Amino acid sequence: MKKTELKIKAPKWDLSAIYSSIGGEDYLLALKNLEKSFAAMQKRLSDGEKDKDFPAWLKKTLKIHNESGALYHSLLSYASAAYTTDTTNTAYLNAVSVLQEKGLTAKELDRSFRAVLTAHAQELDKFYTSFPQYEKYRFILEEAVKAQKHQMSDAEESVANDLQRFGADAWSRLQEQIISNAVDTETGKTFNELRNEAYAAERTVRKTAYEKETALLKQNEIAFAASLNNLKAATISLNKRRGWKEAIERSLFECRMSRKTLDALIGAMEDALPMWRSYMKTKAKLLGIEKCAFYDIFAPLKAPQNKTKGTNPEHGSEPHAEKVWTFNEAKKYIIERFSSFSEDMGTFARHAFEHNWIDAQVRRGKVGGAYCTDFPFHKVTRVLSNFTGTFSDVTTLAHELGHAYHGWCVKDLDYPQTLYPMTLAETASIFAETIVMKDQLSKTSGFERAKLIEMHLSDGNQVLVDILCRFYFERSVFEERSKSELSAADFCRLMAKAQNDTYGNGLSKERHPYMWAVKSHYYIPELDFYNFPYAFGQLFALALYARFEKEGPSFPEVYTALLKDTGSYSCETVCRKAGFNIESKDFWAQGIRVFAEELKELKAYAASLKK
Repeated sequence: MKKTELKIKAPKWDLSAIYSSIGGEDYLLALKNLEKSFAAMQKRLSDGEKDKDFPAWLKKTLKIHNESGALYHSLLSYASAAYTTDTTNTAYLNAVSVLQEKGLTAKELDRSFRAVLTAHAQELDKFYTSFPQYEKYRFILEEAVKAQKHQMSDAEESVANDLQRFGADAWSRLQEQIISNAVDTETGKTFNELRNEAYAAERTVRKTAYEKETALLKQNEIAFAASLNNLKAATISLNKRRGWKEAIERSLFECRMSRKTLDALIGAMEDALPMWRSYMKTKAKLLGIEKCAFYDIFAPLKAPQNKTKGTNPEHGSEPHAEKVWTFNEAKKYIIERFSSFSEDMGTFARHAFEHNWIDAQVRRGKVGGAYCTDFPFHKVTRVLSNFTGTFSDVTTLAHELGHAYHGWCVKDLDYPQTLYPMTLAETASIFAETIVMKDQLSKTSGFERAKLIEMHLSDGNQVLVDILCRFYFERSVFEERSKSELSAADFCRLMAKAQNDTYGNGLSKERHPYMWAVKSHYYIPELDFYNFPYAFGQLFALALYARFEKEGPSFPEVYTALLKDTGSYSCETVCRKAGFNIESKDFWAQGIRVFAEELKELKAYAASLKK
């Protein structure tokens, strides 16, 4: 183990409180209970009571449907969590495969349930009148009826879901396995370790890692291209059969978001591109280079040679943004910051750390990046990250714990109300990240403040420029794949165009044509356009934080109420209840102005260095 790893001491998570192990008695019992729950649901669907007294039938059926959904969700989350920390473990892979097969039954039951709802749609008002406590289900059930209109026949859906395990899901796992097990033979570094060196201080280290990374991707470009080509082709074919005009239409429906909101969001992001290119040129000046290359995007700023480090009362003489954080320091700091927002959020963070909900150790076989996964049957969550001790890792940890806090807020609601769209999920995570970043900015000045501002701008650049790049890329892939097969060269061409249309002259010609092979989001069949929700979350979170700064101690209660609403309404309704009109481009521009003000300060700092 490396010295830095010994110092950081990042933990592995504890899944034993959920199930003892894959194959353990409690796990096997849960699988049996799932089968019983499926059988009970099947019996309810064939019960003649639904035609005699639909409201009474629906009340009983919802209870069974919710229980089976929560249990299946937890079982799949458990198997997937185990697998993503050891992608070479065949027992974990088989467990995921078994649950995906059981997911076919779950999908068929969902489809049959939606069919019954659709057949009795005119009786839903009577249901809400008979049982007023179920008024909270109105949006959810109406959405289910709309979803049913985009279904093939039962036989076709059954075949499509069955074949997905050996088609789209298999292609997705292939990309994941290649990435998580790729190793540079010269240095022995894993692909994810090379990716982490994008944050290295020395440009030669960043460039070398970038070159090795792209070389590894090129070596596997045929497999990556085959995966993405077939995944997107399957999506196009199925969307056509299900009555979706285009992939984005389906994505918007699943995000519970209107096209008008998307157009307003994308329009505001496009309007801001000149500002972001100016930011990248300013960063190049601060790095002492002519123009940033792609591998300089995450480069940390270096202190001026005449700079004297100040003393931080909590962490000695080393500034927060430059120090190597131990995991325990990150833990203490995040609990403190979350507590500064609300006692409940701080209590939650302490609980998550003390009960080993987090797997942060970097190791071979573990997937890269970070995520949060829910176990609704057990009312808990788990967080995966790859913690190397940078301040960026601290903010990433806060980000994922923001997701987990969202789950904490809704855990006692009925299962359907815990299923919120990604747009609003990303709002909670970025809000938590903002709490940490704003605190850092309030405590610093001079170079240290400039460095933190640049880090925040770098994150904004990633969420608003790179996300727009991904949106352009995926849109073009769907357009071209609907006409012909796509090769690795085609994907590189489309990625290069998307990068040029977004980063433009803000970057040098050293781009990353293989980013399409890196981002696992492109390879998850259920998550087409897994990009714009990040921009939504970023800008909405900034708007929420601005309200917190104005309203102070009264706002956490408003925030918690908003999070509890996220599984029960459309994005527009949730935001309207909080006082925002998200179908207006001006709303999104307000969030971008936060970054514009920060850029002014960064430019002023850069100008001061020349004096």
